[in-house]
Amino acid sequence: MTQPLWQKSGVQIDARIMKFLAGDDVLLDREFFLHDITASKAHVEGLANIGVVSTDEAAALKRELDVLAADFSAGTFVLDERYEDGHSAIEARLTERLGDAGRRVHTGRSRNDQILVATRLWLKDQLATLQVHCRAIAQVCLDRAAQPALPLPGYTHLQRAVVSSTAMWFAGFAEGFIDNAQRAQQTSAWIDANPLGTAAGYGVNLKLDREHTTHALGFARMQVSPIYAQLSRGKFEMAVLEAIASALLDLRRLAWDLSLFTTAEFNFVKLPPEYTTGSSIMPNKRNPDVVELLRASYASVAAARTEIEQLLSLPSGYQRDLQFSKGSLFHGCRHGLGALELVPDLLARMQWNEDAMRAAIEPAMYATDVAIEQAAAGVPFRDAYRAAAEASGSAGQGRTPESSLAARVSPGAGHDLRLDELVARLREIGARSS
Repeated sequence: MTQPLWQKSGVQIDARIMKFLAGDDVLLDREFFLHDITASKAHVEGLANIGVVSTDEAAALKRELDVLAADFSAGTFVLDERYEDGHSAIEARLTERLGDAGRRVHTGRSRNDQILVATRLWLKDQLATLQVHCRAIAQVCLDRAAQPALPLPGYTHLQRAVVSSTAMWFAGFAEGFIDNAQRAQQTSAWIDANPLGTAAGYGVNLKLDREHTTHALGFARMQVSPIYAQLSRGKFEMAVLEAIASALLDLRRLAWDLSLFTTAEFNFVKLPPEYTTGSSIMPNKRNPDVVELLRASYASVAAARTEIEQLLSLPSGYQRDLQFSKGSLFHGCRHGLGALELVPDLLARMQWNEDAMRAAIEPAMYATDVAIEQAAAGVPFRDAYRAAAEASGSAGQGRTPESSLAARVSPGAGHDLRLDELVARLREIGARSS
């Protein structure tokens, strides 16, 4: 391992302790490394603006940072156990190539604000990806909701309840993922604050050009208080995981529906073959493993959030405990976004079994229609309710799923899905993102 940035003369380094301190940090930093380099370039520009490095030094530092980014992307520079972390690797590389200019790059910053800004940039990318996935899911659902509606039993308590439709099912999840896309957008706006220049959490005795780094890195605002910059670590990460978890909650319920609908007992849905797997012993099986793992994915993200929350039982100021939040954050985001990425194609290609769905609609499922019709005609609803309950076995006489849905004129229901309103909301979110 290269000499730690904090190494001082007369202090003996114990390899076992260093291994524990570093943990998997340098490996996890591969995910954030390019953002760290980008932020380092902005920091160099800021140092040049206040005369800490010369114009020539700034140009050389930025050139070498670009070379490092290219080498890392090409695999010719490997971030590994030679370095304590990504920050150390950047400074070691610049010092090796540029001597004293490389040793100046850390002036006015700490590894605390260095990881904060790299992580913050990475989090913004994760939320942009989340929004893309949620908008794609919502669009597929809206497209399929606009197709001719097929009758589908509506369930409460997992018991047949009323007549529903495939259009209503898709419209429900469309609105859910529109909300999830909006939440991703709002969370991104909330965390869009630049912590670079807050150093170890108390500022420095240099007039750092924080306005420049804020603009150069594309942040909407500066995170003003150095103390709050440290207080926000973990808090902002949890907010991003919560936004992903919100989408995965809807995905979990969608996946539960598909898990039921693909059973032989329901037989409402046929999945694309790529989304099923076989059994190692039962030749007849095709299992909906992808759907089941989509259903399980919320747990991984919730666990990541919980781990970070448990780390935050801390006083103000930086505490090393927070190092352990990096792995939870990375794994939670990667798993959650990876699950959501699969959903648009799955929903676009799944097939409904109209015959099975129509056969599952029984006469009693029209009883609510009967009660509402009598109430609309002037019968007190509770009396109409009791009468319809007593005659529920014959409630379907003269009725069809199509007639039931056509009469469902309450806004958002079968006859009045208001898809145009959902399309407009989705378009507005997309416009704000562009």
